[in-house]
Amino acid sequence: MNCPSIFRIEANRVWRTYLGGRTLDEISGVEKPVDSHFPEDWILSTTLAKNVGREEFATEGLSLLSSGNKLLFLKDWLERYPVEILGERHMAKYGKNAGFLLKYLDSSIRLHMQCHPTVSFSRRFLNSENGKSEGYLILGSRPEADPYIYLGFQHLPEKNEFRNAILQQNEKKLLACFEKIPVRPGDVFFVPGGFPHAIGEGIFMIEIMEPTDFAVRIEFERGGYLLPEQARFMGRDVDFALSMFEFKERSVDDIRRELFVSPRKLPLDGDGERVSLFDSRHTNCFRAERITIQGVAEVEHDSFRVLIVTEGEGTVTAGEETLLLKRFDRVLIPFRIGRIRLESRKGMTLAAALPPESEKP
Repeated sequence: MNCPSIFRIEANRVWRTYLGGRTLDEISGVEKPVDSHFPEDWILSTTLAKNVGREEFATEGLSLLSSGNKLLFLKDWLERYPVEILGERHMAKYGKNAGFLLKYLDSSIRLHMQCHPTVSFSRRFLNSENGKSEGYLILGSRPEADPYIYLGFQHLPEKNEFRNAILQQNEKKLLACFEKIPVRPGDVFFVPGGFPHAIGEGIFMIEIMEPTDFAVRIEFERGGYLLPEQARFMGRDVDFALSMFEFKERSVDDIRRELFVSPRKLPLDGDGERVSLFDSRHTNCFRAERITIQGVAEVEHDSFRVLIVTEGEGTVTAGEETLLLKRFDRVLIPFRIGRIRLESRKGMTLAAALPPESEKP
C-alpha cells in the first residue's frame, strides 16, 4: 500500500480535570449530549496526556487516523510513511513527531487558573525542547455564556502575597489580579509560556500548541473536582510553580494589542481568501491559517497540514483522491501532496494547522 493522499482524523476524546464536552458530543452525533471530564478532542497528537491516576491508559492523547478501512494511530502511520507524511526537513528537526499538538476544547466551567512553561524554562527544568505556548481560535460559545478569558496580570500582585493566596486557596485574592477579557467567535490570540491564564465557561475553540502537556495550576478545585497534589505543580512545590510565571502587569488593551491576531493575507489560486493567523510574528512553534472558499481554489503548502471545516461544506482533492467535507470534519494532508484543490458552491471556511517552518537546505 502506498502512502494515502488524505487521512481522515477520528474522534479522540481525552480526560481532563475540568468539565465540558457537550458540544463535542453534539458534533459526534451522540443521542444525549452531556458535559463530562472529556471536554477535549486531541485532533492531531503524538503527545501522551498526563493525567494523574490514569496511567493505565497508556495511549491516551494519541490521535487516530483512517484511510479507507484502515485505522491506525498517527504514530503508526508515521512509522510506515515518515518521509511521505512529514518530509525530510521536518524529520531532521523533530523526528517522527508532529511538532505541535492540535485540539478542540469545549468548556462548561471556567478552567483552573494556570501557567505553562516557556522553551527556556523547559530546557532548564523539564529536560524538554518544548514549552507550552498556545494559540486559540474561538469558534463559538454557549447561549447562556458571556465568553471571556483571563490572560496575564492586569493587577500585579506582590509575590509573597500571591504565594500565600495560592497556599490558602483564597480565590477572591487570586482573581483580583486579573480582569475578564471578552472574546467572541472569530477571535484569534496567542498565549505565551509564562502568562497566567484561564478560559471562561461556555467557550468552544480550536487550540494549537507546543507538543507537551506541561501545566501548573494555582487553583486546586473546580467543578467539584479536587486536584491531586501531584497534579497541581507538576509534582513540585509552589515555589517551582511561581518560578514559571512572568510577573509583569499588562492592561486589557495591552493584551489585545500584543497577543490578539491581525490576519495577514496569503496567496490563493482561485475563488476565496487565505490569511495567516499564527506565524513568525507571534511564534516559531506552530502556524495556522484561515481559508475561505466560494467556488474553486487551489492551495500549496510547504509541509503537512491539518484542515478543519469550521463553516459550510465542500470537497478536498489531494492527488487522485477526493473527499466530501462537512462542518467540523478534519483531515490530514501529507507533505508529499504539495497542492490541493478545494471546492464549495455554497461556501466553506477551514482552519489549517501547520507545523513550525523547517529550515531550508
